[in-house]
Amino acid sequence: MYTREISQSILQRINKKEIIILYGARQVGKTTLLKSLLKEIPNSVLIPCDRPATEEILESLNPGQIKLLFGNKKIIALDEAQDIQNIGKLLKLIVDDDEMDYKIIATGSSSFELANKNSEPLTGRNIKFKLFPLSVNEILSKKSWLWLRENLEQIMVFGSYPEIIDLTLDDKIEKLEELSSDYLFKDILAYEKINSPAILRKLLKALALQIGQLVSINELSKLVGLSSPTVEKYLDLLEKTFVIFNLTSYSGNLRNELRKSRKYYFWDLGIRNAIIQNYSALGNRQDVGSMWENFCIVEKIKYYKNHRKRRAHYFWRTYDGAEIDLIEIENEQITTFEFKWNPKKMGRLPKSFAEKYKVDKISTINPQNFNELLQ
Repeated sequence: MYTREISQSILQRINKKEIIILYGARQVGKTTLLKSLLKEIPNSVLIPCDRPATEEILESLNPGQIKLLFGNKKIIALDEAQDIQNIGKLLKLIVDDDEMDYKIIATGSSSFELANKNSEPLTGRNIKFKLFPLSVNEILSKKSWLWLRENLEQIMVFGSYPEIIDLTLDDKIEKLEELSSDYLFKDILAYEKINSPAILRKLLKALALQIGQLVSINELSKLVGLSSPTVEKYLDLLEKTFVIFNLTSYSGNLRNELRKSRKYYFWDLGIRNAIIQNYSALGNRQDVGSMWENFCIVEKIKYYKNHRKRRAHYFWRTYDGAEIDLIEIENEQITTFEFKWNPKKMGRLPKSFAEKYKVDKISTINPQNFNELLQ
């Protein structure tokens, strides 16, 4: 099993009253992580919420029945909690009732939030953790650095879902086809009354072909045949279901800086490649540069999220074509990155940016030095 980086952060919150909520895409390893954590937590029990009898008891909101279900355990792990109707009300009932002295850990896909959006908020009563596909550091908990270097191209093509990374080539493709089928949209289809995933798939394919490029909502609207507000809504849902995320443009006062522009990236490149049906080796692809950019940005963001560190991330571009792939800001300190698949190429810091923002260097990340991302 791969050691997940957020494990210790979760264990450190066990003795606090707040509810722990573990979010993540389907099949990303939430249940596996939960079972691993419970081995280190005495007086705990795992309760699968997808069993009919469990659903009936928990949805009753009957304290007596709930206590019988939990038994004499004090640490209660509710797995797949999004299957419980009005899960927010249930959790609020447990945490607010002085006679129900339980510590709750709840796992859920994105539909946990979608299903609970009209319920009472848990503000101040919970702490959220997000679980992503395996990070480079998590892969290194089981594999050697040499293995990672030798298999980097496969990870970029097939992604790093825990169930996929150790499969054979044919099995990787089969599993990715399963994950990227309608199953990918299960939460959205269940809670947003969208009749067919065809439009979502068309929208995702357009984004998959534009990673690393500026995205125009108007162009996407014309392409998929939907209004701009509807496209915006679908993009938001795809972000909430952990398929994509966006970076916005960084802008100060330079006259020719782009403002309010966005780029979209995929949390997992395997899902992205399955959507466009391209599993070709990197040497045969025209999109290797944008794939490398996606890979590096995802790893950078996962690193900080997994370590509970706050950083703001942007890209930067001007109307005359000067650009920076990634800007990272911590306490007003700016760090810049360029991502080059070819180690012979070096990124250059645009003069206008350097002068305006008092930045004197840019880090160029390539396959030979990408360990520098993990610092």
